[in-house]
Amino acid sequence: MANKDMEEHSFSIKEWAEEDRPREKLEAKGAEALTKAELLAILIGSGTQKKSAVELMAELMRECDDKLVLLSRMTVDELTKIQGIGPAKAITIMAAMELGRRRAQEEVTATLTQVKDAVQVYQYMRPLMRDLNHEECWALLLNNNARLIKRVKLSQGGRTETLVDVRILLKAALLAEATMMVLVHNHPSGSCRPSREDVNLTEHVKKAGMTMNIKLIDHVIVADGDYYSFSENGKL
Repeated sequence: MANKDMEEHSFSIKEWAEEDRPREKLEAKGAEALTKAELLAILIGSGTQKKSAVELMAELMRECDDKLVLLSRMTVDELTKIQGIGPAKAITIMAAMELGRRRAQEEVTATLTQVKDAVQVYQYMRPLMRDLNHEECWALLLNNNARLIKRVKLSQGGRTETLVDVRILLKAALLAEATMMVLVHNHPSGSCRPSREDVNLTEHVKKAGMTMNIKLIDHVIVADGDYYSFSENGKL
């Protein structure tokens, strides 16, 4: 009887208004049965006089080549350039993308107890950095056993560089009683190759840390799908 009710419920989807179908489809078949546009349509709630919520979100996904990673990099200004998406809808979409990032970060954080290599650093920081369209620099502060004490954001810059105040880094490390640290920053361009500025920063932080008996054990450059480790490449 339950199966018959489900079949009748699923079949009736064709008779409902377009903007109502995703909700009922999710209820009948589960979230995995919905397209990206349909899931987004549930979030924004309504479309326009000319387009249903599904059609509007399908247009948005076409703008992003149907890739959520590209959607997550869009700003409010970029989203609202699409007719039918106002600030409220844009902010709702951005909030959903941020929740996805935080979930991915939580999954990695739950398993991080000790920093052993650059791969682990990359996997830990990638969810936080992969969708950024600007550079950020972070430090992982560690104790004697390379266990993570805390993560500190040092700076945020443009698409090609970010400036780091080494004094802020050392102050944070001293307050946390860290004895080791890892620098991490992203390259929005997708290339992991270190720039001359990256090399200079690494040397500067390494020398400054030595004066405080705080060892820089790695500097990892994160890109979407790849990374560069100064330690693995013999640059530390």
